[in-house]
Amino acid sequence: MEKIEHTTVPTNGINMHIASIGTGPVVLFLHGFPELWYSWRHQLLYLSSHGYRCIAPDLRGYGDSDAPPSAASYTAFHIVGDLVGLLDHLGIGQIFLVGHDWGAKMAWDFCWFRPDRVRALVNMSVPFFPRNPAMSMVDGFRVMFGDDYYFCRFQEPGEVEKDFACVDTAILMKKFFSLFGPHPLCVSKEVGLRGLPTPDTLPAWLSEEDISYYASKFNRGGFTGGLNYYRASSLWELTAPWTGCQIKVPAKFVVGDQDIVYNIPGIKEYINSGGFKKDVPNLQDAVVMEGVGHFINQEKAEESSAHIYEFIKQF
Repeated sequence: MEKIEHTTVPTNGINMHIASIGTGPVVLFLHGFPELWYSWRHQLLYLSSHGYRCIAPDLRGYGDSDAPPSAASYTAFHIVGDLVGLLDHLGIGQIFLVGHDWGAKMAWDFCWFRPDRVRALVNMSVPFFPRNPAMSMVDGFRVMFGDDYYFCRFQEPGEVEKDFACVDTAILMKKFFSLFGPHPLCVSKEVGLRGLPTPDTLPAWLSEEDISYYASKFNRGGFTGGLNYYRASSLWELTAPWTGCQIKVPAKFVVGDQDIVYNIPGIKEYINSGGFKKDVPNLQDAVVMEGVGHFINQEKAEESSAHIYEFIKQF
């Protein structure tokens, strides 16, 4: 870990913190919520030891990167713009792209907007969601699960932040890392995050040191930046020009069968019955790991790293 270099790069009007290690073809890693560059620590070490230059930013709103206050500053155009600016600043043309959770959503969008910059894609947890011209993602979840579904609860600026503030950040991180799946995560305003269970012990893949690192960064920067990704999803009309567009870069998808996303009604059928392949015609593999939850790249670090390596080394 001490070999990982940390720098700050100006891009698209913000300063972005990046962690990097290695030399060779570039692999860009995009994290999710509530995570940081640190979520890719295992993959940075693994892929760099196999001849790749690995770069993992704290995305806009997270960690040591800038966090504009307005949710309107967290659209896919902002995030992909940050990443293109990062690559341009570093003089990098094409990359291998790897995403998880919201990072996977942003990676799909990156491949929508700028496929010329992506040699191949490995996404984890979140499959490609074709744009629904009739309603936004948050409205779709509200119809499916109700107002208490976490994605919907995260929409009101300030309200959820107050709820988060009622729980020690380290305990909050323990809750999050144990809650995402396979059942829908619903949190009523009456119960709040305080009422959700805290695990008695950490899973084997997560240490107290890991929790402390996450907690220290979120204590400093807060959660609003990360929550703004959920809030910006309501601006779905901005992506109307891409309705019906396919993702055409070579792609691989990896998910755990206990993942909250994989267990959304209709997702298993979409992934396994041809719909996913229709929308991503160069999807070369969709791997479902048994007994694995949402935070797959940390929970099954070695296997996840191997899946990435075995795919991208073909290109």
